Amino acid sequence: MTNQQKMHSETLYQCSDPALLAEQTARLDRLYDFNHSRPSESAKREALLHEMFAEFGEGSYIEPPFHANWAGKHIHFGRNVYANFNLTVVDDTHVYVGDYTQFGPNVVLAVAGHPIDPALREQGYQYNLPIHIGRNCWIGAGALILPGVTIGDNTVIGAGSVVTRDIPSGVVAVGNPCRVLRAVGEHDRAFFFRDRPIDCDNL
Repeated sequence: MTNQQKMHSETLYQCSDPALLAEQTARLDRLYDFNHSRPSESAKREALLHEMFAEFGEGSYIEPPFHANWAGKHIHFGRNVYANFNLTVVDDTHVYVGDYTQFGPNVVLAVAGHPIDPALREQGYQYNLPIHIGRNCWIGAGALILPGVTIGDNTVIGAGSVVTRDIPSGVVAVGNPCRVLRAVGEHDRAFFFRDRPIDCDNL
């Protein structure tokens, strides 16, 4: 099995393989172009994202700067996904994001890890586990999502959380490590923030 195949096999491989590095460098040139585009060049930005990503759904948008090991090659965005400044995706294997999900500033999605054994790290070994984020999630500013994590639909991850384990659908989860705080419920349909009511007549 080649290192390129091992990248997506949830096993150890050497990420310094010259063939991998050559392709990665070429793709990062496109990421550089995206991050150095002007705010008025929206069409150019959109075209670059469609070129860079595995899938980039209609209506999705990323605010530069954006950082990704493989410039989005293994990232799958649904429709109407929004990412604020400094989204960082360690996309050495696949990352799936459902429709209408939003990312606050400085969110990190990291699929890659390195073995605890120092001898293996010294030889340049790493492993990758895919990340799955459901539909209509809100990932708060500065959240960190680690390898192999799945987050269910309609879930909110609080700002600054470190997500080390799967999080179910329809909950608010916060902390380090991130844990479910409560279910999304009737209160959330009446109040948009703490005790501030939703004025449905003016929406």
